[in-house]
Amino acid sequence: MMTSEEWRLTWSKRAAEEAERVAAISCSGHGSAYLDGLVLDGKEPVCECNSCYEGPDCSEFVTGCAANADSGDPYFLQPFWMQHAAQSAVLVAGWHRMGYSYADGSYISAVLEEHIRQLHSTVGNAVTQGRYIVFGAGSTQLLNAAVHALSSDNSSNSSSPASVVASIPYYRLYKTQTEFFRSLDYRFEGDTSSLLNISEAGKVIEFVTSPNNPDGKLNKAVLHGPNSSAIYDRVYYWPHFTAIPNPADDDLMVFTLSKLTGHAGTRFGWAVIKNESVYQKMTEYMSSSSMGVSRDAQLRALKLINVVLETRGKQIFEFGYHTMRNRWESLSKTLSLSNRFSLQKLGPRYCTYFQKIRGPSPAYAWVKCEREEDTDCSEVLQAANVIGRSGSIFSAEDRYVRLSLIRSQDDFDILIQRLNQLVSEERQQQNHANIFLQLKKPLMSTLRRGLVY
Repeated sequence: MMTSEEWRLTWSKRAAEEAERVAAISCSGHGSAYLDGLVLDGKEPVCECNSCYEGPDCSEFVTGCAANADSGDPYFLQPFWMQHAAQSAVLVAGWHRMGYSYADGSYISAVLEEHIRQLHSTVGNAVTQGRYIVFGAGSTQLLNAAVHALSSDNSSNSSSPASVVASIPYYRLYKTQTEFFRSLDYRFEGDTSSLLNISEAGKVIEFVTSPNNPDGKLNKAVLHGPNSSAIYDRVYYWPHFTAIPNPADDDLMVFTLSKLTGHAGTRFGWAVIKNESVYQKMTEYMSSSSMGVSRDAQLRALKLINVVLETRGKQIFEFGYHTMRNRWESLSKTLSLSNRFSLQKLGPRYCTYFQKIRGPSPAYAWVKCEREEDTDCSEVLQAANVIGRSGSIFSAEDRYVRLSLIRSQDDFDILIQRLNQLVSEERQQQNHANIFLQLKKPLMSTLRRGLVY
C-alpha cells in the first residue's frame, strides 16, 4: 500500500486541469462556460450567457430585452457553489459503477440514503425514522410512481379508476403527467373542491404542495377518509424558502436535490414513505421504468449533501435564506407603491431550524392584477418586458401571474428594473389624473355658480 508521501495524482490530473481551465473562464460574471458546452474553432468552450447578455464573453447588455421570470431554474445558489468549488467538485473514474446495481443488488446507494436521513434529522423538516426511502429522477418520476402505487393499492374495492386531484392553484405537472400516462388505474379530476363529498367517491389521491407552487403557502390535505391518500410534494420545504415549523410526518413525502442545492440538472429526488406496500410498489415502478437513478447522479448528490452537512446546513441555508429574503423584500417594496398589482400575503413564522421568528422568502411571487380591465396579467407584464407564467397554467384565473425569484442575480436585477419602471409609469399617470381633478374642481365650481346666476 502506498503511503501519503508516495501517492501522487496520475490519471486524474489531466481531467482536473481541464475542469479548472473551463471553470476559470469568467464570462464577465454574466454567464458560464461548461465542459460539455459548445466549442468554438476546436478550442475552449464558449460562454453561455445569462438572459439579456451576449457577446463572446457575455459583456454586452441587450438594452430593452425582456426580464425572464418564467422558469424555476434555481441559479440563485450558483454563487454559493462557486465559493465552495473545492468541497463540491466530483471527479469520476472512467470505470466508476459500470454495472446496473450496487454490490447488494439494489439500485440505491446505502451511503446516500443514510446521508439523506441525517440531513432531514439535522434540518428538522421531515421524520425519516422507521420510514422507507425511494430514489427517483427528480420529483417528476417519483410523483407518478406515487400515483401508480396508491392507485394500484385500491382498498376501496371500486372498479373505477382512482380520482387524482389538487387544490387550485397547483403545479401543472400533476395534471399533465397524470393525463400523459393514461392509466386505467387513475384519472385526473381537477380541483379538490370537486370531490368534497368524498363519501360518494371511490379511491381519491390528493396532491398537496407545501410550500405551494406558486403562492408559497404551507398547504395541508383537504380530503380525509378511508379511501383518500395524499402525496405531499415537499420540494420547497427547506429553510431557503420557508420557516420550518415542525418535522413533516406525512404518509408519503417527495423531496428533490433541485430545490435543496440548486442542482436541477442532476435529476435526483427521493420519497419518504410510511407504508411498506406503497414502498414496494414504488420500488417496482422505478425498477421497471428506469432500473433506478443514474449512479453518477447519486454520487454527485452524495458529494453535495456532504457539503451541506459539513456545517449542519448553516452555510447554504443562511446564504439561500438571505438571498431569497432580500429578493422578496425588494419586490414587496416595489409593488407596495402600486395600486395595480398585489402580492400573496405571507407573514413571519417561527423556524425551528434557525430557532427564531423569520420573515417570508418564497421561491415565487404570485402577482395579481387588481384593475378590472386587466383580465390577463401575463399580457400586462409582457407589455412591460416581463415574462412570467400565466395563472391559467396553475388552473387559476389569468388575473394572476407567477414570477420566479430563484433565477440568477442578473435575472432578478432586470426583473426589478422592469417592475420599477412599470410602477413609476403607473404613479405618473395617477399624479396626472390627480392634477387634472384638482384643476377641474374650480372650473366646475365656476360653471355651477354661473348656472345659479
